Amino acid sequence: MTRSELEHIIRAAGAIARDREIVVIGSQAVLGQYPDAPAALLASMEADVFPLNHPERADKIDSAIGEGSRFHEEFGYYAQGVGESTATLPKGWRKRLVRVRNENTRGTSGLCLEVHDLAISKYVAGREKDLAFNAVLAREGLVRKEKLLARLVLTPASPAVRKLVRGRIERDFS
Repeated sequence: MTRSELEHIIRAAGAIARDREIVVIGSQAVLGQYPDAPAALLASMEADVFPLNHPERADKIDSAIGEGSRFHEEFGYYAQGVGESTATLPKGWRKRLVRVRNENTRGTSGLCLEVHDLAISKYVAGREKDLAFNAVLAREGLVRKEKLLARLVLTPASPAVRKLVRGRIERDFS
């Protein structure tokens, strides 16, 4: 997915949900902070989103421009309407959202996770694709180890999960 494709999803999701603020919490949130992110981070053709002010309308986004929709068939990418609890995020993540608002979003703001918050959510999820994504973030210098470890402290997780995530971060920076 490209930055302009994400902007298209933000614009469409905002119109569907009748909300001027769309939160992007999946991997493509990286495009908020890094519009020209490395291609290895942009393989996903879906953006996980929810309307900030009307989160209950995420299902409307999913049915209108989600996987298998006419939108998906026409453009080759799609939005997945999700809930805020889809990702485990560090405390204070809302204050760090990266705003994407320009002519292409037509007045709707995309609120993308800050890259360290995004990485922490992926370390906690621990799926192979999430860990591969984070390895690229680290290798490309888009995240800092110290900041990740500080965000981990702010993340609601069990001691066992924190230990596992700490090990994953250490591995990516060794």
